[in-house]
Amino acid sequence: MKRVLAAGFAASLTLFAGIAAAQPYPARQVRVIIPYTVGGGADAAARLVADHLSRGLGQAFVIDPRPGGNTVIGAEAAAKAPADGYTLFVTGGSTMSIQPFVFQGKLPYDPLGDFAPVSMISRFPFFFVVPSTLGVNTLAEFVAYVKARPGQLSYASNGSGGLGHLGTEMLRQALGLDLAHVPYKGFGPMLPDVLAGRVAAVMMDLAPLGSNARSGAVKFLAVTSSTRSSFMPEVPTVAELAIPGYEIDVWFALYAPAKTPVAITSQLNAEMRKYLGSPEAKEAYAKLGHEPMFSTPDYVRTRIVNEQKLFAPAVKAANLKPE
Repeated sequence: MKRVLAAGFAASLTLFAGIAAAQPYPARQVRVIIPYTVGGGADAAARLVADHLSRGLGQAFVIDPRPGGNTVIGAEAAAKAPADGYTLFVTGGSTMSIQPFVFQGKLPYDPLGDFAPVSMISRFPFFFVVPSTLGVNTLAEFVAYVKARPGQLSYASNGSGGLGHLGTEMLRQALGLDLAHVPYKGFGPMLPDVLAGRVAAVMMDLAPLGSNARSGAVKFLAVTSSTRSSFMPEVPTVAELAIPGYEIDVWFALYAPAKTPVAITSQLNAEMRKYLGSPEAKEAYAKLGHEPMFSTPDYVRTRIVNEQKLFAPAVKAANLKPE
């Protein structure tokens, strides 16, 4: 009798497991790790995607901020998560294209081997910004101001080894500026010091500035894209003002851990196509100073490979180190 009961119980478990496995994805809440603080452009861009996926797929997609460590803390958590589609990852090019050279082979994750790209999310430029209290109105005036005060001023970044750090170092070296680097754990914690004039400059996107972008609290001296931004066309490019060929193009993408079933990443990619090509997404991302950008997984991977080739010598020249 006991054997019969045991056999029946085992059969029930097998049946239950089969039913559970047959449930359509997602059958429960999905977490979306971001390696940044709340309140920045990455957080805002990720929340727009998470909100759409929640509506489109009928389960909650919840943002899980894991800031710190040059984005390495969040990236490692995502890379080591189960490859079942219930942990996703949103990050930018610095995590995948710059950190491998900042950490020189000591990363706890492989940008190309540990992640399955789903799609690009958005792209946007950085702006070179100074507090209005500094009293300069152009990049040329800023250069003169700094050169008259060697070793007295500093610039902020949202973290060592990020695109803002690298971009400012490229500009600083090209223009011969004596500026100290002050890294913060994200744009949110940094913003009060920028507005108060405790740091002289920062390279950042529009999203964290919010209403301060148009309030007059800061001055926009230059934009890092190769052409002027449609969001602030009055702001000249670094390339046209001072450094021909200078370009920093910032972007975010959605990933799953490597070996996540293709059926799941394909389903997520289809939802991303549906949303990122919509007028709703265009309007929502424009408020952040972003342009929504759908892509194939292969495009994301190819972009990382190409950027790694581009940034390797730039990181070495700037002597970027983990801080």
